[in-house]
Amino acid sequence: MNLEPDPRDEAFRREVRAFIAAHLTPAMAARGARDFHPRRDDLVAWTRALGEKGWVAPHWPVAYGGPDWRPMQRFIFEEEMRAGFAPAGDRIAIELVGPVLYTFGSAAQKAQYLPEILNAERLWCQGFSEPGAGSDLASLRTRAVRDGDHYVVNGQKTWTTEGHNADMMFALVRTDPAAKPQRGISALLIDMRAPGLVCRPIYTIDEGLSVNEVFFDDVRVPVENLVGAENEGWSYAKFLLGNERTNSAEAPHTKRDIAQIEAIARIERRNGRPLIEDPVFATRLARIRIDTLALEYAIYRVLADEEGHGGGAHAVASVLKVRGSELRQRVADLAVEALGDRGLAVAPDPEGLHPMRADAGASPVPDYGVGLAAKAMFRRATTIYGGANEIQRTLIAKTILEL
Repeated sequence: MNLEPDPRDEAFRREVRAFIAAHLTPAMAARGARDFHPRRDDLVAWTRALGEKGWVAPHWPVAYGGPDWRPMQRFIFEEEMRAGFAPAGDRIAIELVGPVLYTFGSAAQKAQYLPEILNAERLWCQGFSEPGAGSDLASLRTRAVRDGDHYVVNGQKTWTTEGHNADMMFALVRTDPAAKPQRGISALLIDMRAPGLVCRPIYTIDEGLSVNEVFFDDVRVPVENLVGAENEGWSYAKFLLGNERTNSAEAPHTKRDIAQIEAIARIERRNGRPLIEDPVFATRLARIRIDTLALEYAIYRVLADEEGHGGGAHAVASVLKVRGSELRQRVADLAVEALGDRGLAVAPDPEGLHPMRADAGASPVPDYGVGLAAKAMFRRATTIYGGANEIQRTLIAKTILEL
């Protein structure tokens, strides 16, 4: 692995920064700085601005609209987008659904859905988790029964991220209940406005709306919306989850959070001096910075392996997921502690509040602290979604350590 700066990468970094400065509106940046979920109209506008540049899907093949970037360019792009507080885009569509479709989908599915994803014409959600089937995804019970030219779907999904904004769902359903759990699962593309489908909001501990529960009551899905072969959905899910767990390391996001903590610690005061000078706080911040740097170098090794076509990303996806998700929790918790007593106030996204909290009133949190407590609460989920870390450690023991 060569760690010498590459002039091409530095030039590319400057190009990305210039793009952000030219296209990101102050309102988008303000929401991004507080880690509030992007509004649908902002997400669509930002995706289309990226589309004009050819930058919507950094890791897609050129044949399907990707920019033909090297792995390090992709990492730099994500790093600068996070540092600049830009919206993350429709990540479910771009990072998860799209790769499944261009790898396993039919020609008709590729022709219809991939251009729509690149132009944010339809937004997507992922229908995997169910009550009683989260990390143990193979136990899912939502049924799809073939009826002529349609599948009839009945069941329930939960923790469906951005389901309330989505137009389509990439869903796992059970098509052969008599088969072994992993062998009887298929993948369907389901219209979120189909008759019989109901999406209900779940307001989480951060007092915001980002996840939902979805109910299927005799929902008819055209057979042409089956991805790949019937009963082979488990293979596609493993492919998708490998991408999700690699991406969920989120080192660029954690680096940005560390920079925000440092800025806060220079403003907040303890015992008459800036918090950044407090030796206990400074030591904790240094430990997080060092651990994040170690994670970043682990990612660099994966990127170098990818560039050499070694295919290392999926082999260590679980390791990156575990370390990255735990760091995201630690850094969010430390940011709240930096606010002192005022860190107790949630100060959630006012646009995502439960109707009962719409008159919450002014927050005692200073402007630079708005959203920090809500983020720390929401980050409790980072070690659960994408496969709970306890499950990931078992995968590490079996597949890497061969225990």
